[in-house]
Amino acid sequence: MLHFDDIVFGPIFSRRLGSSLGVNLLPSKGKLCNFDCIYCECGWNRDGAQDRTFPSFEDVRSALEHKISSASAEGVPVDSITFSGNGEPTMHPDFPAVIDLVLALRDRYYPQAKVSVLSNATLVGRPEIAEALMRVDNPILKIDASSDELIQKINKPVGRYRLEEVVESLMGFKGQFVLQTMFLRSPDFDAAAPQALEGWMDIVRRLSPREIMVYTIDRETPDKSLAKYTVEEMTAFVKPLLDEGFKIQIRG
Repeated sequence: MLHFDDIVFGPIFSRRLGSSLGVNLLPSKGKLCNFDCIYCECGWNRDGAQDRTFPSFEDVRSALEHKISSASAEGVPVDSITFSGNGEPTMHPDFPAVIDLVLALRDRYYPQAKVSVLSNATLVGRPEIAEALMRVDNPILKIDASSDELIQKINKPVGRYRLEEVVESLMGFKGQFVLQTMFLRSPDFDAAAPQALEGWMDIVRRLSPREIMVYTIDRETPDKSLAKYTVEEMTAFVKPLLDEGFKIQIRG
């Protein structure tokens, strides 16, 4: 399974974001997330439970300043400074302050780069989290299914989760975000079954995101029963939205 030992890593090539300098605000020796997705490249939450310590704000500041200034001095290209790592980045207690720090460093060293956050959107109901996400160039927010029942099977939320509450909170972004959705299937479910797919498209229409990222399994998954979809299949799934003018990026 993929694991990130450093606070700042890369740049690595991202199929969605180009040359991406990664930021991991989660424990360096574990995994901390309020989802336990069956496809997570970092494995199950239980496998990373030995370390549940967030890096301090000062450690984050030091790592970011060193890595970004060094990369700039060496002429390393960076298209995106991307929050991802070993779990859900918005869980870090200083997440809004870290966003402000990264935006300032980006403006100083890589003014052409985008700041991106890959988030499961579970905490967008908190005003300080939503406001921080609205300040970045690419708030990439996840909705993998159109019902709480299917989300329980795919994302396995830790604690209380209500899809409708998340959707209502995302309405506050007024479409200024990127919606990310994983299409996959297993012996227990099919994320692209007709009813599930129609429900997901209805959510897309309600939220009207500026862009949609549709993708499928690309790396090893903790649940070995999962099957991926082809680009052609996913293109067919989202054709009604494409016909309606939605901007959709499809990655196999």
